Amino acid sequence: MVILKTVKDLEKMRKAGEISVGALAVAKESIRPGVSTLYINEQVHEYITSRGAKPIFLGYRDYPASVCISINEEVIHGIPKDRIINAGDIVSIDVGAEYDGYCGDNAATFAAGTISKQRQELIDVTQECLFKAISVTKKGNRIGDISSAVQTYAEEKGYSVVREFTGHGVGRKLHEEPSVPNSGRAGYGPRLAPGMTIAIEPMINSGTKEIKVLGDGWTVVTADGQCSAHFEMTVAVTDDEGPILLTDWRGVI
Repeated sequence: MVILKTVKDLEKMRKAGEISVGALAVAKESIRPGVSTLYINEQVHEYITSRGAKPIFLGYRDYPASVCISINEEVIHGIPKDRIINAGDIVSIDVGAEYDGYCGDNAATFAAGTISKQRQELIDVTQECLFKAISVTKKGNRIGDISSAVQTYAEEKGYSVVREFTGHGVGRKLHEEPSVPNSGRAGYGPRLAPGMTIAIEPMINSGTKEIKVLGDGWTVVTADGQCSAHFEMTVAVTDDEGPILLTDWRGVI
């Protein structure tokens, strides 16, 4: 069941979103060659808790960290550990915070030092997929319009779209209805209504769309070892022309 949010709910979600954006910014500032992913996790955890919030990933389905950190061929759900970031890596950060009973969720992919032109293009295309999707997140449209916007742009640019993992509704819980796939047909799926709050999160691969899950049960990697990028925002559908961006990291990261 899709849970529509009230104005008061959205105010609380905006606060959770602000903390989530701040956590993403802390992660970005921590990314540099020679730093471990565990160190980034520690910095993010300290920031979220210092704001009186809870890292929503920590303990979620037994996930052992406060942030997901995925490098190069890792698509999502990379577990922070003693892995050292190298110059030229691309690093995807997925982080969220719960505050006053509501959740914010966001993600972005960053460069560690100077990266190749190909990796920068992957990042740019994935980010643009997100904004293409946000542009059609309007009342009366359908989930399929969001899905199609991501898939169409990615494939036009020669990239592939992960199917097995999707965006999702978000609110009092990290994952609510509806599912928001990154591939699909425009004009299909649940209709968007004012008060819907969803996390849109394109996961785009340089090579094949095929993926696999590593032995830790969490880390998702590309099947061919090529790079992947990931961007995400939590948005609310409104009565007006466009959505409210509840984790608007533009200008912050």
